Amino acid sequence: MGKKNPKVDFYFKKSKKFQKEILKLREILLETELEEQLKWGVPCYTLNDKNIILIHEFKEYCAICFFQGALLNDPYGLLIQQTKNVQAARQIRFADMETIIDLESTLKEYIQEAIKNEKVGMKIVKRKTEDYPVPEEFQTKLAERPDLKAAFESLTPGRQRGYLLYFAAAKQSKTRLSRIEKYIQPILDGKGVDD
Repeated sequence: MGKKNPKVDFYFKKSKKFQKEILKLREILLETELEEQLKWGVPCYTLNDKNIILIHEFKEYCAICFFQGALLNDPYGLLIQQTKNVQAARQIRFADMETIIDLESTLKEYIQEAIKNEKVGMKIVKRKTEDYPVPEEFQTKLAERPDLKAAFESLTPGRQRGYLLYFAAAKQSKTRLSRIEKYIQPILDGKGVDD
């Protein structure tokens, strides 16, 4: 049985719309061997310091997010991939307490499978940065500016992927070029798209 971490209490107290629901999710997670921690300002449940599950609250729903959710069997079709670019994480969303209560035993199955997967060392093999397409406009800029190329290559892989996804998401070349121009200085400063 896990125990409550007082550092996490504030998250549950500040909730307005889904307080009962996230408290119930906390109760379910604390019935496991997972350790409750505070990471990124939200409750995070870990096993041997490895992140397994987060509790999140959003405007329209609350959710538990499995870090390696793509590895889970999903016989009930509950797991949601937040965006097409999310490789490993999956959410189960809730808009009311009744759904959590109705799914409690099923949730416990998913949670236990996530714990078992961590214990046996299962991991998603994530796409590498070099697997992402580099928009032609960005390739041109990198070729023109060795300082930009060096700065981009020194960014963390996650920041590199963030830029590549953001630049490539623009449908028109003009928009891609505008985005690239806007972010040249942040890249040179070692910052990511969201920094």
